[in-house]
Amino acid sequence: MLESCSPGPGYMVPTNMTMRGKDGIPAYSIYGRPRDGATFRTPGPGRYSPEKAGKLAYPCPPNYSMASRTKDFQNEQTPGPAAYGLPPMLGPKVIGKSSAPNYSMFGRSAIGSFYEDLSRTPGPCNYRVVETSVYKNRPPHYSIIARNMLPGDTTIIPGPGAYSPEKHNPLRGLTFGIRHSDYVAPLIVDVAD
Repeated sequence: MLESCSPGPGYMVPTNMTMRGKDGIPAYSIYGRPRDGATFRTPGPGRYSPEKAGKLAYPCPPNYSMASRTKDFQNEQTPGPAAYGLPPMLGPKVIGKSSAPNYSMFGRSAIGSFYEDLSRTPGPCNYRVVETSVYKNRPPHYSIIARNMLPGDTTIIPGPGAYSPEKHNPLRGLTFGIRHSDYVAPLIVDVAD
């Protein structure tokens, strides 16, 4: 059975109690005035040491103690505390927080100042024109260079003196017409009259 925390039927609200507080005229007593007690001596600001308060006054992470390892973890090779790195808490790389612009003050550089010798700077002709293929689609490239070697056949070909046209019979081995085989039957076609 559940226990209820609300008052029972025997709870009685006083008659002079309203939703805005007690109702009635101010009431006075005929008691004597009590004596003033000893004045409370409040300590000054120099008596306090808030730096000694520790985690009671300042928020701090939970503290853990480092004890010796138990027998179960004797052979386990886990990294030590120095192997871990925490994210920075200051600067522009704080995790989960937006940071304002950071500026640093360096010494004056010799480049761009009055220490720089402008006579040693390169002239306008010293700069190379950027190729359009760097920031656009590369077009096809053609060259107009002279040929280094003549085109042609690289095999060894006999010269004109190696031929003997007088020894050649022009009629031997040459036939005019269609070459027929002795083993092929002639084509016979019946022509209707």
